[in-house]
Amino acid sequence: MKDDGDRRALSTPVLAAGIVGVTVAVVALDVFAATDVRLPPLLIFLPAIVAALGTVRQTAAASAWVVLVIAGTLAYLGESLDDNLLATGFTAVFGVMAVLGCRYRVRREEEVRRLRSAAAALQRQIVRPLPLRTGDVVVDGLYQPVEEDAMVGGDMYEVADSPYGTRILIADVQGKGLPAIGTALAVLGAFREAAYREETLAGVVDAMESAVARQNAFATRTGDHERMVTALVLDIGQALGVEAVNCGHIAPYVIHDGDAYQAELGEPDVPLGLAGLAAGPRRGTRFSFPEGATLLLCTDGVTEARDRGGAFYPLEERLRGWALAPPPADLAETLDADLRHFTGAAPRDDVAILTVSRASSRTGRVTC
Repeated sequence: MKDDGDRRALSTPVLAAGIVGVTVAVVALDVFAATDVRLPPLLIFLPAIVAALGTVRQTAAASAWVVLVIAGTLAYLGESLDDNLLATGFTAVFGVMAVLGCRYRVRREEEVRRLRSAAAALQRQIVRPLPLRTGDVVVDGLYQPVEEDAMVGGDMYEVADSPYGTRILIADVQGKGLPAIGTALAVLGAFREAAYREETLAGVVDAMESAVARQNAFATRTGDHERMVTALVLDIGQALGVEAVNCGHIAPYVIHDGDAYQAELGEPDVPLGLAGLAAGPRRGTRFSFPEGATLLLCTDGVTEARDRGGAFYPLEERLRGWALAPPPADLAETLDADLRHFTGAAPRDDVAILTVSRASSRTGRVTC
């Protein structure tokens, strides 16, 4: 049975079987071992164990059961009334404490579930579910926050079907957790507006730079840290060339005709938030994105992952191996599985992987 909002509690039959089994073992050992030390009082810890795994009702039932077992066993074994009452009283007190502790745990878990629901709603505003489709491309992939139960990490992406072509953003905010969310929202909000308004890709990036500068100015006034954001912004249309502005991010990989290579974008510009350190304005670079090719965009959770010996994940080598045959349809999932096998552990950083292919060869969800 599952109640009190604790949907992950053990089922009552399983819990009852375990309690009865432990009780029978302890009582039988005490009766047949012919020892002067009474073992039934050890059952006093059973309600505490149930409190950590079960519901309030299950904990109360376990407490009552243990009180009856200890009182009955000690009476059967001929213990004095005072000893029996003392042991039974202590057992009852511990049982009440176990019930109260279980009630507190259940309330805390319910609060955590509500917070996760709010985090899920926030995630839908920060990173939309994939795949996303425009008239030019289909964008698929995956997003994996570093913490198992976290729903929002420092990585982000967005796709905009603008009048000037499809604009794609992948970025990584410096820092983790709630303090970085404000900067992530500022960058995404600026991109979503400027991608439709600005005719040039440089104009889109300038709008994002201004948003990060305003966010950092606010952070300074409130005593928070300034943050930088590495970002890659692409502009893809019907032409075979792609324009890219690289703000300190990882250049995209092109998988085509049995080969895989990193697009040559030259020296990357400074990350967003550091425009004052740049020698000049950010400029776009063009590279080829032929029909039938796939672009792979990722964050440093992929390229900076290491195995137990300290070696970095060989991303380009893996992509070349997969490119020799038709690349797997679930390239992002294949890459994620291989990355976990390589490191032999869960990721230590957020992982965002996007695959981009021409719309003529894929289908997917229409983006807004």
